[in-house]
Amino acid sequence: MIVKSLGRFMPILDWGSRYNRDTLTNDVVAAVIVTIMLIPQSLAYALLAGLPAEMGLYASILPLVAYAIFGTSRALA
Repeated sequence: MIVKSLGRFMPILDWGSRYNRDTLTNDVVAAVIVTIMLIPQSLAYALLAGLPAEMGLYASILPLVAYAIFGTSRALA
């Protein structure tokens, strides 16, 4: 009952039990590609804004992790 009610706010609890190894492989490849593009971009944006470079990393990684947990689209998480 608790998992079902939490599933409304954290969809990962719903589809996480049906997650398989093939999907994991595809998701890891996608994560590596996004990371390769995201790191230099976030560093550059932070420096352009006059902030320390690590702030750009925090500003780009934390929203992705939050959406993976709380987002409603399994394809985007």
